[in-house]
Amino acid sequence: MTDAAGFDASGDRQLTRLERAIDRAAHRVLAGKPDSGPRAVLIECAVFLLKQAWACIFGALLLVVIVAARLWYPDDAVLARNDALTIAAILIQVGMLAFRLESGRELWVVVLFHLTGTAMELFKTDVGSWSYDGDGVLRIAAVPLFSGFMYAAVGSYMVRVYRLHSLRFTRYPSIWATTIVAVGIYANFYAHHFIFDLRWVLLALVILLWGRTIMHFRVWRAELRVPLLLVFIGVALFIWLAENIGTWGGAWLYPGQEDGWVMVSPQKLIAWFLLMIISVVMVTWVYPPRAPVDDQGSRN
Repeated sequence: MTDAAGFDASGDRQLTRLERAIDRAAHRVLAGKPDSGPRAVLIECAVFLLKQAWACIFGALLLVVIVAARLWYPDDAVLARNDALTIAAILIQVGMLAFRLESGRELWVVVLFHLTGTAMELFKTDVGSWSYDGDGVLRIAAVPLFSGFMYAAVGSYMVRVYRLHSLRFTRYPSIWATTIVAVGIYANFYAHHFIFDLRWVLLALVILLWGRTIMHFRVWRAELRVPLLLVFIGVALFIWLAENIGTWGGAWLYPGQEDGWVMVSPQKLIAWFLLMIISVVMVTWVYPPRAPVDDQGSRN
């Protein structure tokens, strides 16, 4: 939670106007609640889940639209389903800005996710890694424009959770080293179609770089810490589950799903884990990792 001025507990990341209103209401509701015992634990769990839901609102809304289109969008509609998904994704992004759920600074990261994701989509669909329906005009080659928003949704979650939980890190690796690894991961998504697949080497480098890093995060009263690699694994699992919903909704299909939906292979977890590393590194360009207050002295 934050103070009445709309800053997080460290005093350096301002919430949006809507988030400040929600924060004040939350303080009123939780005022006087116990700070120890089972009820306190339940309150912290509830706040954690609510913050996580708030952080992934972009992706959640996009998944709702995809599922709704699968269930109820008419096949004979004048507007192709892919075009409808693209328009819906644009409206969600406009709404995120209009309601100040993302700052201009964070928007740059989301746009960067969008561009890098779309570039990879163009390549991957060309080599047959996955495919989209051929309908619609809002597309680049075989890639409907809504696909870039799926990557942007991951970026939106990353920047928002960093702010909402006031993330701090112990023994975080240097930005230049993590950037080199992220570039290598991104290049391997292309290069492994032509030369050796270096994903296991890259995975080893990730473990080497982040293996000792501890993430500190605030829920409400509680300030917790967890090995960062475990967080990476958890987020990759969550994205993989969302990917299963997306493919079930027909947003895109992998080979083997054309004749009927089947669960996405768990092997994709490695790809999502590595892709998430790229996401984390991009976020650190906007929000440089900071040590906990106890590690860097008090702030005035």
